[in-house]
Amino acid sequence: MVNIGTTLVSPITAGSFSDYFEKINADISSVLNWAYDASIVWVLIVLLLATGIYFTIRSRFMQVRLFGHMFKVITDSRSGAKGGISSFQAFAIGLADRVGTGSIAGVALAVVAGGPGAVFWMWIVALVGMVTAFVEATLAQIFKVRNGDGTFRGGPAFYILRGLNSRKWGAVFAILLIFAYGFSFEMIQSNSISQLAEVSFGAPTWVTAVILTIMTLPLVLGGMRKIAVMSEYLAPIMALVYVVMGLLVMAINFHNIPHVFSEIFAGAFGGGTYVPPAVAGATGAFIAALTTGIKRGLFTNEAGMGSAPNAAATATVDHPVTQGMIQALGVFVDTMLVCTSTAFIILMSGPFWNPNRSAKQDGTALTSLSLVETLGSSPTTHTIVSVIVLVLMICFGYTTILGNFTYAETNYRYLAGLNKSVLPLKLLVIFSTFLGAVLPLPSVWSIADWATALMTIVNLGAILLLGKWAFGALRDYEAQRSKGETPIFCSVNNPHLPGELPTDVWDVPGGHHESWNEENATNQTEKFDAEK
Repeated sequence: MVNIGTTLVSPITAGSFSDYFEKINADISSVLNWAYDASIVWVLIVLLLATGIYFTIRSRFMQVRLFGHMFKVITDSRSGAKGGISSFQAFAIGLADRVGTGSIAGVALAVVAGGPGAVFWMWIVALVGMVTAFVEATLAQIFKVRNGDGTFRGGPAFYILRGLNSRKWGAVFAILLIFAYGFSFEMIQSNSISQLAEVSFGAPTWVTAVILTIMTLPLVLGGMRKIAVMSEYLAPIMALVYVVMGLLVMAINFHNIPHVFSEIFAGAFGGGTYVPPAVAGATGAFIAALTTGIKRGLFTNEAGMGSAPNAAATATVDHPVTQGMIQALGVFVDTMLVCTSTAFIILMSGPFWNPNRSAKQDGTALTSLSLVETLGSSPTTHTIVSVIVLVLMICFGYTTILGNFTYAETNYRYLAGLNKSVLPLKLLVIFSTFLGAVLPLPSVWSIADWATALMTIVNLGAILLLGKWAFGALRDYEAQRSKGETPIFCSVNNPHLPGELPTDVWDVPGGHHESWNEENATNQTEKFDAEK
């Protein structure tokens, strides 16, 4: 007791406070991770895989059958939106959020903690997750509502309310998402960027925090349309640049490609040469690869989590299935291209295999070091590659911060009212962006895992119950295509749907209300707020 009192009243230097804070964070993270791994992760694994497999069978493997058509749909979706935002812009917002630092830091952490085999389980989650993403995005379109300004809002909270008539569970999901995407994920993105800037160039974290906050202000305060326009260009470009860098690493180290694939497939089932830290034996290695791969796979591609449908619902499309297929393609782009690029960049480098690697060289810093080692053969190229990687990470993290905000905004409006001010949420996002850049956050990663797991469980339960609407819409879409028609959706007397749809959007073909005006939309939003 005396020792505790002495500790409390003794002077605390900046260094000792930092050490104390890091220890508290590590302790909290350890407890949360133990509880997560001992309980909820297995529920999540079973639900994710079972739901994805069930949807895959019920859709007759639509992610394979319609894979080529998905690319056609996305190239046809850049036309201007009538009142809302374009389908491609909604895809870009979802891509900007998926292809964030989680695809860089998250994959690196997964490979370190679970070994190369974690990549295999990320692939499996993505493969079945494409159909899960299709279902939830299609449902978001089916049950969306129109705002007074002509844009749309929708997502799990909305289809839980309208499809299942459950106000309570819609509110539970909205609260979980606001906490995850308005707070903890914003901190994770800014933290990853500030750590990389510090490791690569010695930049103080507070400088990065100020820069990120200033960058975030105008677009967060500007709203959905400005974020959509920026994401439409920046997200695909940064993803392409990063994948090209990954291909360069593979080209330079092409002789190691068979070995990397061997390590991935062997490691997935407890084999391989790499032994993850804190595991023992083949069984422990298998469990580490399985659980880490699924956790990080969910965090990066978000299929089934219920986040991307918030962006999918904002698009103006003629048929809900169109946006469902576009969002399914987003899962493929994120995991099979971006995350796989990260994995190969790391597994083909020396820093990953170095047993004396510092803990600060995990996450984004490990990916950066791996790229620099392969592509930066001279001091000049070393500096150039380091700068390019830092700029890429800033773009990844920045667009994800903005994408996170759009998701949180949709759910904030669900709780507060469609036409209510979102200033409190904007201030939270700005504060979280600054705070995350200056604090060590192992516990925030753990809290984010819990938030995403609970969100996912609520969302999976909802889409399992409502999946009949998405598959009915898919039958309608394919029936029109088989006749050589351009699919246009109308819910009235539609023989493919399980019943009459409660909607003010799809009661006319394509949702094109010729008599729509701001007054009508305002009446619809007031009706929805009263419905809640």
